Amino acid sequence: MSSNTTTRHSNFHSSKSLEKYKDNYTEQERKKLEDLYNKEDFDTTEFSLIKGKILNIGDDGAVLDIGLKADGILPLSELRELKSLKIGDEIEVYLESTENKYGNPVISRKKADLVKVWDNIKDSLVNNTVLQGIVKRRTKGGLIVNIGGVETFLPGSQIDVTPVVDFDKFIDSTIDVAVIKIKYSNDNVVVSHKALIEKEIESQRSLIVNNLEKGQILEGIVKNITNFGAFIDLGGIDGLLHITDISWSKVSHPEDILKKGQKIKVVVIGFDESKKKISLGMKQLTPHPWDSLKEELKEGSIVTGKIVNITDYGAFLEIQKGVEGLIHVSEMSWSKHVANPRDHVQIRETYKAKVLSIDRENKKMSLSLKHLKPIPWSSEVAGKKYLVGSVHKGKISNITNFGAFVELEPGLEGLLHISDLSWSKKISHPSKVLKVGEEVDVKILTIDIDNRKLTLGIKQLEENPWNNFETIFTVGSVHKGVVKKVSRHAVVELPYDIEAFAPKRGLLKKDKTIVNPGDILDFKILEFDKNEHRVVVSHTATLEDDEVLKKSKSYKKSAPKNLMADKKSTLGDIEELSELKQKMIKNEKKNTLETTSESKKVDLETKKETSSQKPEIKEDKKKKNATTKTKEVNIESKKVDKNKKEKEDNEEKKEKEDNEEKKEKEDNKEKKEKEDNKEKKEKEDNEEKKEKEDNEEKK
Repeated sequence: MSSNTTTRHSNFHSSKSLEKYKDNYTEQERKKLEDLYNKEDFDTTEFSLIKGKILNIGDDGAVLDIGLKADGILPLSELRELKSLKIGDEIEVYLESTENKYGNPVISRKKADLVKVWDNIKDSLVNNTVLQGIVKRRTKGGLIVNIGGVETFLPGSQIDVTPVVDFDKFIDSTIDVAVIKIKYSNDNVVVSHKALIEKEIESQRSLIVNNLEKGQILEGIVKNITNFGAFIDLGGIDGLLHITDISWSKVSHPEDILKKGQKIKVVVIGFDESKKKISLGMKQLTPHPWDSLKEELKEGSIVTGKIVNITDYGAFLEIQKGVEGLIHVSEMSWSKHVANPRDHVQIRETYKAKVLSIDRENKKMSLSLKHLKPIPWSSEVAGKKYLVGSVHKGKISNITNFGAFVELEPGLEGLLHISDLSWSKKISHPSKVLKVGEEVDVKILTIDIDNRKLTLGIKQLEENPWNNFETIFTVGSVHKGVVKKVSRHAVVELPYDIEAFAPKRGLLKKDKTIVNPGDILDFKILEFDKNEHRVVVSHTATLEDDEVLKKSKSYKKSAPKNLMADKKSTLGDIEELSELKQKMIKNEKKNTLETTSESKKVDLETKKETSSQKPEIKEDKKKKNATTKTKEVNIESKKVDKNKKEKEDNEEKKEKEDNEEKKEKEDNKEKKEKEDNKEKKEKEDNEEKKEKEDNEEKK
């Protein structure tokens, strides 16, 4: 026993401070201790927390009875935080070893505290218990929190329910956290302060939702503002105050009325318990402005207000705070071409309007701007201003295949047909010479106020030049022309911008090739019709005239030099030519007889010889004259046949062209009817669209 006692306290034998306590045990205590030491079974195991009773406290440390054969020695450095300890107190320590090289057990107060902290950390992870720590420093992405000597990581996203920018303000402060993750491989602990806040908010939310009722008035703080409304903190739960429920008047943005952090009163207008969504209202705390609307306001009344909102289908005019009326896009102008309401009204601008309809029960009002102005098609306006023959300025509003629509003033437009664009040019499509939005001068041709139809013309601004063209482009005359287009026929531009028609048989050039676009050539007028504005020309005809002239010249060179050489033969002149030839023969005979009688030196034989030769000469001349006459008759006959054929071809061609032109007119008429039907359908579609929009707005 004495040897065991010596072993247990061998490390204290050198300490004088403990010598004075060696005889403090009574005999009874000593006996009890000896019985305890002699026991073989112990409940205490290494690496665990055990309780010890302070037996002595000295300058070097404290002696603790930990239930082992030897007492445990706790260094004084681990007792500095426990100043109130006294002999007999029990404390928890950590048993590192049952004995060291001196035979004494090794215990630690600090490690016992550390083990306790880790036990608390594990419990917090499992049971979500709250731990308290001290923020030591800032680190990358968050803060370091010391929990009982264990350094844990608090991410920046887990500090609060709202984003935190300044981390430094938390340093050296005490903070409550809950463990959300433990990595045992490197003793890394992640904690969260946000989780505790959310838990508290959830409990408050449940309490509020359980007591929530529709129509209940609450007080809250504006937590966040968005484009569509504001979120109000009701003390643990957020409710949405939509932009349309802020005020009876039109609100462009919630920031115009609310400020972040502002305390306001709201009323519960709806909530979804399953989704935990609460809808709030502010305007519902005040009476509806429609209830204070004057009874004198009715259909036909003139009101004044400001534009508070503009949409694709119209604009809303606020005539008093919270009372708005719709000005549909079709009621902004008499014009049919109002596409954008912003072209007629501007936001926050003041306008006068006429009340078309008012529905106090459904709180809806229809207004009009155009009904403040006279109807353009009324007899007072159109009947007096737009007289037939008068000239006006207008704007091209639409272009079709058959013409263009010209708007003389909003709501009043007329048709400018393609045939009324130019006297001389044949225009294939109005877009070739007109553009939408272009201002033009037009002349009123016809006006029908009842059916709201107006016919306009541009070419009528000038005199009809075809009366003068008739004297210039006479049939048979030749003029320079520019080939514009070549297909089955050709389009030729003559002087004064006249477009002529050249048939295919009139397109052959001297080198037997067809004319090309851009060629500048001579063209002969085959036909001219001023009423139909039709001109038919031919280039080949000019070449045929040249050939006839050449043949005539070559014939004169080969013919005998007599009176016939100075005159062109025709079928009507054949008899006269025959008489002339007979006279010439008689004259020759007479001259021959005179020459014979005057010649005295000629002998009788010569006379006989001369008289015998005369019949031969006469016979030769007769044969020659007969041959010439036959040739001339053949030539004239061929020419007559050619002219007859050409005339028949021209008549056939004219008839064909007339048919084509008639067909083209019928096609244009059919196109015009189609366009009218299309325009009528568009009008009906617009009316249907307007009615649909009205129904949608009403819904």
